[in-house]
Amino acid sequence: MPPMKRPALAASLLALSLALAGCGQPQPAPADTSSAGADAKLSQEPIDAVPYTAEPTPAPAPAAPPKPKTELKPEPVVSEPAAEPAGEPGSCLAEIGEARAKRLVERCIQVSPATRPPCNVANPCAMIQGEIDRSCAMYGPDETKPKECAA
Repeated sequence: MPPMKRPALAASLLALSLALAGCGQPQPAPADTSSAGADAKLSQEPIDAVPYTAEPTPAPAPAAPPKPKTELKPEPVVSEPAAEPAGEPGSCLAEIGEARAKRLVERCIQVSPATRPPCNVANPCAMIQGEIDRSCAMYGPDETKPKECAA
C-alpha cells in the first residue's frame, strides 16, 4: 500500500470502531431505593379495618323547568320536473334515461362473471355494453349463451 493511504485507512478504522462501540446495549440504571423509604417494606402485621362511612351528599339543585316546545312546520318542497334524465354527465343514466339504463345494467349483472363488474348506471353505457359483450364472448360455440347476450 502506498504510504499516503495508510493514515486515511487508520482514520476510517478508528471512526468505524467508535461507531460500533456506540451500538452496544445500554446499561440499566441503578434502582433508586432512597425515595421508597419505610413505606416500601411490607409488613406482616394485621391491618386494623375500620368500616367506611360515607358522608351524606347534598341533593342536586332542581333543574330549570323545561322550555315549551315550539312546533316547526316544514316548508313545502317545490320540485321542478326534470327536463332531462338525472345522473352525472357521461353516465349511462344521463345518456339513455333511467328505464333503459336499468335494463342495460340488469343484462350486465346477469351475464358478467366478474366479482365487481362495471354494471352500474353511473358508468358510461359503452362500458356496461362492453362488459356484456366481453362476458358473452367467453361462451364457446357449443355452449348455450344466456338470453341477455342476444338482447
